[in-house]
This record gives sequence, structure tokens and C-alpha cells, in this order.
Amino acid sequence: MRKILWAIVLILLGVFIARQWTRVRVADQTGGRAFLPVNGSKLDYILNMIERSYVDSVNVSELEEEVVIPALLRDLDPHTVYIPAKYMQRTQEGIMGNFGGIGVQFYKYRDTVVVIKVVPGGPSEAVDIKDGDRIVQVDDSIVAGRNMPSDKIMGMMRGEIGTKVALAIHRRGAATPLVKHITRGSIPLKSVEVAFMPNDTTGYVKVTTFDMNTLVEFTRAVAALKERGAHKLILDLRGNEGGVFPVAYQMINEFLEADRLMLYTQGQAHPRKEYHSTGRGRFRDISLVVLIDEYSASASEIFAGAIQDNDRGVIVGRRSFGKGLVQEQRELPDGSALRLTVARYYIPSGRSIQKSYEEGKEKYYSDIYLRIMHGESLEKDSIFFDENLKFSTLGGRPVYGGGGIMPDIFVPADTVGGTRYLSDVLRANLLYEYTIDFMDHHRDEVGGLKEVEGILAFLKRFDLVNDMANYAAKQGLKRNEAEIRASHTVLDNRLKAYIARHIMDDAGFYPILLQEDETFQKALGNISIDNL
Repeated sequence: MRKILWAIVLILLGVFIARQWTRVRVADQTGGRAFLPVNGSKLDYILNMIERSYVDSVNVSELEEEVVIPALLRDLDPHTVYIPAKYMQRTQEGIMGNFGGIGVQFYKYRDTVVVIKVVPGGPSEAVDIKDGDRIVQVDDSIVAGRNMPSDKIMGMMRGEIGTKVALAIHRRGAATPLVKHITRGSIPLKSVEVAFMPNDTTGYVKVTTFDMNTLVEFTRAVAALKERGAHKLILDLRGNEGGVFPVAYQMINEFLEADRLMLYTQGQAHPRKEYHSTGRGRFRDISLVVLIDEYSASASEIFAGAIQDNDRGVIVGRRSFGKGLVQEQRELPDGSALRLTVARYYIPSGRSIQKSYEEGKEKYYSDIYLRIMHGESLEKDSIFFDENLKFSTLGGRPVYGGGGIMPDIFVPADTVGGTRYLSDVLRANLLYEYTIDFMDHHRDEVGGLKEVEGILAFLKRFDLVNDMANYAAKQGLKRNEAEIRASHTVLDNRLKAYIARHIMDDAGFYPILLQEDETFQKALGNISIDNL
């Protein structure tokens, strides 16, 4: 059957897809003729012919969705994609920054659904669901001890705003399960994970995506930091894969003087369109450092590149991903959509941040792995700079095109403390699962802790690394004393950060985790655009 389908694909790739009205004469096997009216293109006609006349039964809708459309898009750029109707809701949630749900973060621990954090002000808090509760049943479906995938459990708890769902909850110390009836509400997806002041003059903001709520979240966070005395801002875009383009240039505008070119777009069917700053930005007077890495893409790169090309701030970290293509999402009649690339982004120096995709999509997406193998994550000198793609910032500093944003200050990937044992506990999630077990035993003791300093003081009572290693050994990972000692600092820092996240969410997690983050520590130092 697969050979038949691919034979069909080869036929379909040779037809026109421009819409037109046509009437086609069809000869049947006896030599007679019939007329079959088709509203559409040759592609429509061939699919119609397969459905009506092919020797074997073929699901034409499935053929179109899973074979024909992917084949038509296969040789285009890596970011032109078809989105089936069944995935559109999840796609829109990522753009809009909210979804219908019950308002809990959960983790499947030992085949039990554990409530890690209840969203403040959400539907679950309203019915007194608590951190640490176990969800054993959703409506009529048992979810404990069933080896049910996490995404399926999530799908059962999400739903249209205003609909109801019943949860059976096991709570530590309760003799019988508790039944909670919850009305689903609008649950925000945070794009600003945390904002805090690591010292008296510096603010730190972690932005994980660019959605419709990001600008409001970001400007509120930075304004609050300025009120507390922040003169310098560290904006962490590491791991941020992008999102809604207008949000990115609106954020850039907050930092630039009037009439500065922020970026422009251009494509075959799209004439050059420039975006200039208005001069009404609220953060033009704050010193700016932007953190990026190889997983910073699209809108993150646009932001970092515009700041770099305007000599407005310092970029710290490693070369970004290299996605600079403009997509338009065009909806189709059945609720699906085509996300079509229509232009390229160019940052003020004239650089395109898009890396090459001429050698195919497989190599395109394996580029990060190839960079690592080539040594780029460890040595700046391993990066090839094409002199034919040399550009200049507004102040005359040399910068290079060819894909991604190269930081002003390169910080190699941190390999200190890296051991096989550390990799094993992280890969098996044993480090995090130990902290769930820790919270089960100490939740009442930490309930009143509201500051990072208090959490760290409390945790001094425990030998967390040794206790975790014993826990991991019970789960099948043997202790390796030499490697545990070598990784002790990293393990201890991660454990404390995870426990702080259980207690204070990201407001507890990042201040501890960043203490051992070399890129952050470099950014925290005395660096500015003037001493580059």
C-alpha cells in the first residue's frame, strides 16, 4: 500500500494547483465516455478520480492530509508547514497566551498524577485543591496506575471555558478520596517566567516566548524593577524560540531613541517594509544586556539583532539558531491552516539572520548538533566568519551574517561538574523526582517560607546530594562516589532550585539556579557597549 501511495504522490507533484473551473472527459474501461465536472484544479480531479475509480479502497482525506500536502511542501523552506485542523486549537493557545483548563501544573510521578503547583486565582484554587494532591480520576476515567500518557491526561483536564470536570483527589493524611467539581476557566500561559533583582542596581527578566500577552507582562515587570532602583536590565532570551512578530518589534521600540531602524522585511511578492522606533519607549535610559544561546530563535534573534545593530546593548552567550523567515498563517475552509513563508527578516545592518537550508531540512535541524560536534559551543574561534557577509553596526562595529546572531561576549557551554552520573540522573528525571519525594515529607515545614534566603537556610539541615543519591539507588541507578563528588556543586544547586520552585514557583527557582550560571554571572559583571 505504501508503494501505491508514493506512486500517487509522484503523479500529484507534477500537476498544477491553481484553482480553475473545468469539465473533463473520462473514458471508462469499455471505451465509452462520460463527463465529470470538477470545481478546482487537476489535483482536485486526480483525488476525485482515485476516490471514485481506484482498484483498492483509499481514504482520500487521509491521503491528502498525510501524504499529498506534506509532499507538496517538502522541498520548500523548513518553516512553511501545514497545520491540520485537530492541532489548530493548541497552536492558537500558544499565540494567544491562554487556554481553557483547571489551573494546575502536574507531573506524572510513579504513575500517579501529582499536583506540583496550583495557579493562584485559578479554578482549582477556588475549590481548595492543594500542591501535593494526587489526581486519581478525571470524570469517569481512572488516571492513576494506568500508565496513561501525560498529554492525554492534560487533554482530559483542558476544555472549553465554562465547562465542568470532576476530579477525585487523594490528599496526604486523608482517609478517603476527595471529589472536586471544577468549572474550567481561562488559564494564562506565562511568557515572563520571572523578574527579580539579583543586586541593588540590576534587574533580571526571563522571557520564554513572544505571545499576545508578552508585551504587557514584560513592560510591567521592567517598570516594577526600575521603581525598585534597577539601572541595568539583563533580559534572558535563552531557549526562547520566538512567537508573535509584532510583539518583538514593540519590545525593541521600548529601548530605542526615535527614528531608529529596528528591522525590515522583504520577499518576492512583498516589497521592502521598514519598522522604525517611535521614540516613546519607556526604557530608553536603562543599560541593557541580552542573553542568547543556540536555542534562541526567530523573534528572539530579531530583538537581539536590532539591539546589537543599533549599539543599544550587549549580547552575551552563544550564537543563536538562525531563523529569519516571515510566515503568514492562512486558514483553510476545514479549519486547518497553511503557515506560509512570504519574506525574510533583515536587521538594521542589512543582515539576514536566516541560516542556509539549501542542503535539506534534515541537515537544517541537525545544525545545532553539528555545531556542538565542531566545538562551537566551547570555542568562539571554531566559528567560521564569511568576510563576504561582513556588516557594520550603527557605531561601526563589525558584525557578520550567515545565520543567527553572534554575541558580543561569547560564553562557552558550562561543562564544569559534568559527569556520566549527572547525565544519568537528569535523563531519568531522578533529580526532580527526588524533590517531589522531599516535599511529600516536608511540605508542612516549608509552607510558611516566602523568601529564597529562608528556603536556603532551611535546606542547610539536609545533605541533599547524598539523600538524592540514595533515592536514585533505590530506583536502580548505582552510586558512583567519585562522580558524585565531581558533580556535587551542580547537583546541590539543582536540588535546592527545584525545591524552591515547589515552594515559590519560578520566583524561587531562578535566583538559586543562576548562582551557578556562568553566562548570567558574566552579564552581571561590569560590561557595557562602551567597553566592547
